[in-house]
Amino acid sequence: MIAVLQRVRSASVKVDNATVGDCGKGLCVLLGVSAEDTEEDAVALVRKLVDLRIFRDQDDKMNLSLKDVGGELLVVSNFTLLAAYKKGRRPDFIGAAPPAEANRLYEYFCELCQAEISHVARGVFGADMELSIINEGPVTIVMDSKVLLKKGT
Repeated sequence: MIAVLQRVRSASVKVDNATVGDCGKGLCVLLGVSAEDTEEDAVALVRKLVDLRIFRDQDDKMNLSLKDVGGELLVVSNFTLLAAYKKGRRPDFIGAAPPAEANRLYEYFCELCQAEISHVARGVFGADMELSIINEGPVTIVMDSKVLLKKGT
């Protein structure tokens, strides 16, 4: 799994001009599920992202986690994070999980987040979505579950 974490003041996602999910201060997470991903990948990412110290403390240092600040989450599925772009000029997405499996792992990821964070909003899997964010910092971090699992963190 690939997750792009953006520290936000707020974020929202619309489908057909209707807001389907939003969050206040916290993280907007774009989540891409690869064909090789399992529940273990979801667990590794969630464990890391809820405790990642990327929020400012009273001394203006990135020392606090999403949990520490009572932050919220907006999780949006995004298969284009799995783009292969080495050959040619048109990316392919052959490495992305098939839709049914990707949706299952996306939902599992969101459920794991809900066990840790009180407010977890979602996009609509497979829909054409419009995402609005106010990125704070900006702070944007790319996480790969395979890296986490190799290092055993």
